[in-house]
Amino acid sequence: MKKIIFSLFITVILINSCSNDLLNENPPNAIYAEKLYADLSGLEAGVNGLYSLLRYEREGLNSGSSLITDVTMAGTDMFAANHSGNGVSRVSVDWTARNKPDYSVYEDVFLWLYEIVNSSNEIIKNVEERDDIDWSGNELSDAENKNLILAEAKVARAFAYRHLTYLWGDVPLNLNPSSNGIIRTDWERTPVNEVRQQVIKDFRFAEPIIPVEGSLIGRITKGAVQHYLAEMYLTLNKPDSTVYWANKVVNNSAYALITERYGVQAEQDGVAFMDMFKAGNTNRDEGNTEALWVFQFKKNVLGGGEYPIMAMHHTSRYRSGNLDLQVTADRGGYGNGRSSLTKWALNNFDDPNDDRGSEYAIRKSFTYRDATGNAPYPADILPPGKNYGDVILLDWSEDISDDNNGIEEWPFSRKYDWADPVDPIGNRESFYDQIYLRAADTYLLKAEAEFKLGNPQAAANTINILRARSHAFDVEASDINIDFILDERARELMAEEPRRYTLLRTGKWAERTIKYNNRGSSTIDPERDILLPIPQSVIDSNLEKEMPQNPKF
Repeated sequence: MKKIIFSLFITVILINSCSNDLLNENPPNAIYAEKLYADLSGLEAGVNGLYSLLRYEREGLNSGSSLITDVTMAGTDMFAANHSGNGVSRVSVDWTARNKPDYSVYEDVFLWLYEIVNSSNEIIKNVEERDDIDWSGNELSDAENKNLILAEAKVARAFAYRHLTYLWGDVPLNLNPSSNGIIRTDWERTPVNEVRQQVIKDFRFAEPIIPVEGSLIGRITKGAVQHYLAEMYLTLNKPDSTVYWANKVVNNSAYALITERYGVQAEQDGVAFMDMFKAGNTNRDEGNTEALWVFQFKKNVLGGGEYPIMAMHHTSRYRSGNLDLQVTADRGGYGNGRSSLTKWALNNFDDPNDDRGSEYAIRKSFTYRDATGNAPYPADILPPGKNYGDVILLDWSEDISDDNNGIEEWPFSRKYDWADPVDPIGNRESFYDQIYLRAADTYLLKAEAEFKLGNPQAAANTINILRARSHAFDVEASDINIDFILDERARELMAEEPRRYTLLRTGKWAERTIKYNNRGSSTIDPERDILLPIPQSVIDSNLEKEMPQNPKF
């Protein structure tokens, strides 16, 4: 039995967010936890550690090429495996052969999420049960500090269980730490709706406590908590509650949509919609009022992240093949093109004036440039017959498919354009602050709920607020159905939303993936593949009680 499986339900204490090793694989000593969490500074260190774990979603597993976010986006109507490597993009090439319980990536993601759960539980236990904690250290009262630490820890636990329910359905619900070293081997899977009720309970505890701006830059805002409440109520088919919580965000001027140019590069050609994604513009204190949660990354700073590869994963390989261009920041940085936009996603824009489908938002062409044009990077090496200034138009007329993949010249979202200014090839990671959640997503949750409540006109009105921002024509009530809402989410939230979760929530994952994704979708079993298999190692380690596998695995 693997040692790491023993740690599944053992609390992992995070010393602080500045540790090179985020996790302590050995079962921690309860006495050590008692010492660490004896005062506010120790508890703040624990919360910082939790946020380091949450941010890990945008990094490669074990500093490798398996992007954790892939499990929420790949193998959908929007993303097809192009240069498939590891992760779910690899699984999506052949669901029958590769969506298996022994796939190590599933085990790693499962353990990552329970590490968050267990670390949260340890903080919650200490705060709730102890009366000897020194809460001094800032201008807040003891009660305010205590409640804020509890709220941050419960948000982290809810974050983890939200992921777990979408990915695996019924999962063990654990609200207690295991820092005494006792290893349980009799876990039972809790029904998914019961787990989601606990997620809602945790978020509802946190909602009145978490500040509008977040307690620190990089921490969750009140608006993000309200957003997740709106989403979770949709999973329980309570659209009236979704509208209630979504309105808390939509009607709060602090979370206003970005409608005007601002910040860095505001004087350059572009569109307001894309300004918020530029490095130096993503944070709320940099002018991004639309951001509800921004993950913080910084290179060569302790606690700044290990291996963020969101951009590298989705950016195409323009650096090789027929293009062979220099890697630059405005071209998206160093790309591997593991998971690329489907032809449908690229053609989904119903108005040619829609800023979200413009060249500023989606890379559709390149220009050969000399050293001045590429500065501070070198000049492009010209192929025979080409001149600086020549434009190369990318061709996506033939979709990525089982017979057509590994394509270098493929369009990609520009929401993650970034490159290291000194060595963009040697330093391939995306060390800049990245939007994780923004208010536009909340508008679309509200529209979905309004449609489910039988009010398509209200849904159209909500959607038109977003479309107007991007200069797309208004839609009518008669246009609104669940597929249109999913199409609109694809236009607005391309390469942002956990698309698999959205499609599963609406019962559309298999249907739309088979229809719009031509790479591996013929191998999908609509009954089996809506859930991932419980990792076999987890089942095998549960010695005292049988843990059932998901259907058809």
